[in-house]
This record gives sequence, structure tokens and C-alpha cells, in this order.
Amino acid sequence: MTASLRFAFPLFLLGSIVLSAGPLFVRLADVGAVQSAFWRLAIAAPMLLLLVRALEGRVPSLPSGRSALWLILGGLFFAADLASWHLGIERTTLANSTLLANATAFLFPIWGYAVIRRWPTRTAGIALLLAAAGIVTLAGQSASVSPVNLSGDLLCLLAAIFYTGYLIVMNKARAGLSALSALSFATIAGALFLLPVALLDGGAFWPQDWTPLLILALSSQVAGQGLIIYALPHLPPLASGIGLLVQPLFSALLGFLWFAEILTAVDVAGMAMIFVAILLVRRPSGATPAVEKRVPPSLGGAQAPNR
Repeated sequence: MTASLRFAFPLFLLGSIVLSAGPLFVRLADVGAVQSAFWRLAIAAPMLLLLVRALEGRVPSLPSGRSALWLILGGLFFAADLASWHLGIERTTLANSTLLANATAFLFPIWGYAVIRRWPTRTAGIALLLAAAGIVTLAGQSASVSPVNLSGDLLCLLAAIFYTGYLIVMNKARAGLSALSALSFATIAGALFLLPVALLDGGAFWPQDWTPLLILALSSQVAGQGLIIYALPHLPPLASGIGLLVQPLFSALLGFLWFAEILTAVDVAGMAMIFVAILLVRRPSGATPAVEKRVPPSLGGAQAPNR
């Protein structure tokens, strides 16, 4: 086993832990939710281009033709995803915001089954049902505690739908581009789409304290996604699925430490259903785990077949 393979899983775990802190910095930022989404992309875009230059030895050239149109559409979906998710983060618990955004991990396979016109296997069907049950449990618990929490949960679910669309579009947009280059262009396009919305929205646009936004851009959009994109091709599906489970766990811990958010027994039950579903979806189909070869274009809150 090469050194890169030995360190792949620890790096994947580190990337997941870094991503789990994203909702915390969204709350700590002194700008509006949509504005924090814009600054996350705007600050990260030049950093990603520099990272591509450092790792690939060149600045990626602008795509043309149909590829450029797909990247623009991908940026639109990405912008809608982040705007919905950041609005949801302010209206629900940190744990719920991360868990429900991970619904992409199940929406994407459903889209795949629809495209190939084939029913899922029994295991995949059970996983999808468990995921749906877990999401309904979490949303129902939030509704019983506070209608505001329910609205936040629904916004996070909407973000998962937009992110699923983003992944579908980016599959078409990546022709001739590395994953990191495609992520860079989608980040730039997303920032341009969010700019007029952020200026017209009622929230504060210019921060008084840049620290939370700088950390958000560096952690969620550069470091966290960069580590996962690097490690993912070297991991079997089960390992990457388990690695993703640390995100809601650490989000729940941060919610407890910073905002005194307490998880109830019903919350834990809903989380457990989703965890089991992820494990089932990620379970290797054969005796020897298959190594994932396809690197997804981006990982905004979770991996879809992985915010």
C-alpha cells in the first residue's frame, strides 16, 4: 500500500471534521445568511485557483461552448444550494442542518435509478426508506419543539435538492477539466449569481469582523472539500460512508458547546436511521470492496454516491 493510500482515510476524516464546522461559522458571521454564502465563495475562488496552480502547475483555462454553459448552470445550482442551506442553518440546530443537507446522498441514487429505469436492490430500497424515515423523524421533532426549527429543516432539505441538481449538471460540465478546476469555475459562477441577491437582501453585506468568513471559506470551500476530493478515489465506499458520519456528530458537539443545543432521544433515533441508511448504501457489493474511481466535482455539505 502506498503512502497516499495509507493516509487517505485519516485525510478524509479530517476533511469531514473541517466541513462539520461550517454551520458554526455561518452563525458567527456578522452578515446575513445569503451574504455569508456569497463571501464563502468569493473569498474561496482565488484561493482555489491558486491551489490548482500549485497542484497542477497551471491556471485552468476558461472552458468554452457547451462545457461553459454546464458550468454556469452548475454555479446557479451551487448558489441556490448554499443560499438555502445558510438560511436553514440560522433556523434549526447545527446537527439537523448537517444531517438534512446529507439527503443528497439518497436523492442522487434515486435520480440514477430513474435514469436507468431500474428498481433499486432490496438493500438499497431499505436504505432509502430508512433515510426517509430518519428525515421525517427529525423534521417532526423540530416541528413539535418550534415551528422555526421546521422551517430551517425544510430549507436544508431544499438545499439538498439543489445540490443534487448541481452534481447532475457537473457530471456533464467536467469534460476535459480536473475536479479541482471544475470546482474553481463553479465557485466563481456561484459567487456571481449570489452577488445581486446578497446586495438586495435585507441582511448586512459588509462584515465588521472578517474572521468567521475567512475561516468559513478556508475550511469549508478550500480545505474540507480539497481533502475529501483528494482522498475519496483511494477509499472503498464503506470507508468513505463511515468517514462522512463524523460531520453531523461534530456539528452536534459544536451546537452543544457553542449554543447549548441538546439532542433528544427522538433526535438520536432519527440520526441513527440516517446513519444506518448511509452504511447500507455504502456497503460493498462484493467480498472485496471496490475502490471509487470517480471524484465528484464538489462536496458542499455531503458526499453523494457524496454537503
